[in-house]
Amino acid sequence: MNVRRITRISGSDATHMRAIACAWLICALVLAIITPFGVATADAAPSGRSLARSEKRQQIAAASDDRKNPATTAAKSDAPEAPTILVALPRKQKVDEYVELTGNAQSPNHVDLVARVEGYLEKVHFKDGQVVKKGDLLFTIQQEQYKAQLVQTQAQIAAEQAALEWARIEAARYASLREKGAARQTTVDRWVYESKKSEANIAGLRAQEEIAKLNLSYTEVRAPFDGLMSNTYLYPGAMVGGAGQRSVLAEILQINPIYAVANLSEQEVLSIRKNIGPINYATLMNIPIDVGVADSNTFPYHGHLQYVAPAIDTKTGTLFLRGVLDNPDRAILPGFFLRIRIPKGKSNPGALLAPDRAILTDQTGRYVLVVNADNIVEKRTVRLGELVDDLRVINSGLGPDDRVVVGDIWLAAPGAKVNPKLVAVDE
Repeated sequence: MNVRRITRISGSDATHMRAIACAWLICALVLAIITPFGVATADAAPSGRSLARSEKRQQIAAASDDRKNPATTAAKSDAPEAPTILVALPRKQKVDEYVELTGNAQSPNHVDLVARVEGYLEKVHFKDGQVVKKGDLLFTIQQEQYKAQLVQTQAQIAAEQAALEWARIEAARYASLREKGAARQTTVDRWVYESKKSEANIAGLRAQEEIAKLNLSYTEVRAPFDGLMSNTYLYPGAMVGGAGQRSVLAEILQINPIYAVANLSEQEVLSIRKNIGPINYATLMNIPIDVGVADSNTFPYHGHLQYVAPAIDTKTGTLFLRGVLDNPDRAILPGFFLRIRIPKGKSNPGALLAPDRAILTDQTGRYVLVVNADNIVEKRTVRLGELVDDLRVINSGLGPDDRVVVGDIWLAAPGAKVNPKLVAVDE
């Protein structure tokens, strides 16, 4: 009985509760609509939870604005730290002073191999670009006709020798008969003449024999010296050595030893003569030269001066000079660009050296970057000297206590503050 009563009351209460819930839902929707527009009663004070939610929304909005505006973020962040760069103190040491020149490699002998007799080219005995020795057979020209000419001349010599022997025998016989009165003097004189004539003919034929041998030797073109061959200009079957025809078969260049040639300015000539004295043939052999090629800063090849022009060229104001150096491995080829170093004849006991890589160039000339006592980068214009291994002599513009920027140069702009890290000058 009680259960049935409760069921009836619950059904009535359920209807009442649904009505209340609908009313609250309508109120909530109205508040949700009017709250974004700031509609509130004057006497309605916000609760603590509402204030917290409002502050949180403001913080999120501010963070969103900072992400959208990088300038604001950068302004709020700390300034970047000074970059760390490598610096080194110049090295002080004794350095011999040199004059550095630019020049070229030149072959001491450069010969065109020409056919000296007429005939067909029979054979080529080398490969293009081959290194050959003096006397090596390079070309063979048709030889048959020249061999035949030699044999013919030798046969004529043999005939004249027989005629000479006969004339001498007859001259001696008739001379004996003349003493006995059995022959006339004219007969004796004729045989003497015949013998002298044969002797002259033999001498002429001997000369012809030498010419025939020489022509036959010309059919074999041999290397006149040790050198490097060019490519072949003519090939077997070609007619060479015709009248008025200069048939160049190939070229050969001597490359060991090799010349290093350059031009010295008048000021440099005076500087060298001031320290060394007048240059003559005897002193030339005692003046060493150091030579380097274009892909290196070093001077690995060594020789001595061989020739200096007797006068300065008035058109260029320079003096031509030539050095010679051994080139056994053919590392230097004719025409190579060379860097030539000649001693001035004096030394600098307190020269300052800095890494060559630290030297920069702009419109004003050569300069280095140094870090001062306040760790501020400065630009220093310098005057350079010779290169010693990987270090360059600084003749002016740098002091022994200056910290030269040697690493991360791209980070060291003049006027910038840096954090210098001292390293050895040759690192």
